[in-house]
Amino acid sequence: MKKAMKKKGFTLVEIMIVVAIIGLLAAIGIPSFQKARSRTMAKTAVNNARLVNAAVDQIAMDTGLTDGSPVTAAEYVEYIKGKADGLMVGAVSATAAGATVGTELTEADLYPGASFLSDI
Repeated sequence: MKKAMKKKGFTLVEIMIVVAIIGLLAAIGIPSFQKARSRTMAKTAVNNARLVNAAVDQIAMDTGLTDGSPVTAAEYVEYIKGKADGLMVGAVSATAAGATVGTELTEADLYPGASFLSDI
């Protein structure tokens, strides 16, 4: 008497098809994720530059500085929530760029040479 064999598990072909589908989805999804992440980092850098400019303006109002007066990074960082860590974009820290009252500091000044700035 032969015992009836019950089919258990998946065949090699079925597993290969699943792996191919997962690979296809990864090939489509990973570049899109990287591009979205880079755009988000660039927008964060622009916003951080805006925050620094607002902090410089606040320092000028609080201390009576006039246009053209220099403000050090140590001074404006005190006006930013999270201090210097609040200016990080991903793993990139902002450089200690000094600012001038009445002159806009740009994201390129805060993050010189950062690769994500090309996505602005």
